[in-house]
Amino acid sequence: MLTTMKKKIFLAILILTPLLTIFISLFIGRYPLTVGEVLTVLGYKFGFVEADLPLNNINVVWNIRLPRAILGAIVGGSLAVSGASYQGLFRNPLVSSDILGVCAGAGFGASLAIILFQSQPFFVYLFAFGFGIGAVVLSYLIGFHYHTTPTIMLVLGGVIVKAIFSSLISLLKYIADPYEHLPSIVFWLMGSLATARYEDLLLAALPMTIGMIGLIAMRWRLNILSMGDKEAQALGINIFFTKSLAIFFATLSTAAAVCVSGVIGWVGLVIPHIGRMLVGNNNIVLIPVSISIGASYLVLVDNLARTLTGSEIPLGILTSLIGAPFFIYLLKKTKGRGW
Repeated sequence: MLTTMKKKIFLAILILTPLLTIFISLFIGRYPLTVGEVLTVLGYKFGFVEADLPLNNINVVWNIRLPRAILGAIVGGSLAVSGASYQGLFRNPLVSSDILGVCAGAGFGASLAIILFQSQPFFVYLFAFGFGIGAVVLSYLIGFHYHTTPTIMLVLGGVIVKAIFSSLISLLKYIADPYEHLPSIVFWLMGSLATARYEDLLLAALPMTIGMIGLIAMRWRLNILSMGDKEAQALGINIFFTKSLAIFFATLSTAAAVCVSGVIGWVGLVIPHIGRMLVGNNNIVLIPVSISIGASYLVLVDNLARTLTGSEIPLGILTSLIGAPFFIYLLKKTKGRGW
């Protein structure tokens, strides 16, 4: 067991790593800023510095880079912890945060809102969040069987729902205006934080935070569920209620993340495996580690997305290009044994 001092150091690292990546992001971009200029803007906004600053410096640091970095950290942490929770819940290392169709449902909702409401952000967020939640509810209803939810039935329900909503997305892309709506739909489905604003944080941070805190609070129950339903029931765990609660918190985090960032793949699949390589399978430690790594990872990938080329690369492309080769490495390292 970790000593008290080691626990404090470990906790400090978990908290400071995402904060450090957010701070570093403030210096990265095509508009060059020195360390002194960034610190002056932060000091001015927090009331520690009184000075006449260039308006461009304030806009770049405070209104563009900071909300984007914070949103990226929360989204990355939400996707990673949802994936880690589902992998423990379903006892399957190939499960990700989209196993129950939340991303497909959110994608359909966003596409529908883009066509109906001319890409107005509020309606895009609302429809994406609502249909993301609805997709999981539908998967759950398909998997529900005699007051219980067998794992295989839940997975099959998620596969069915994902296929349905993916087909509906294709239908909307087919009928969408190719000049006005279709580019917005395609770009949204590839994932991006380019339009991040503080309003996005106000809309999505609360459900994402509730979901992450809920999964942190019940992480020891995930350890028991990962042993199997019979073992968990023998230890006095209400299987139906506990599974439902875990799915609720994971869905809340994922749906809120997807509605403000679009579909960003591989984070919920790969990041939990990186966490296991560092701390093992114990969800009591793995869940907070996944949040920290996921938050840092997505902020760093977003920095690459906006600096590698002259035009911004969608996040979903980069996370796939990075995540897929790394997952091949994991498979080779574990020789396909998964856990």
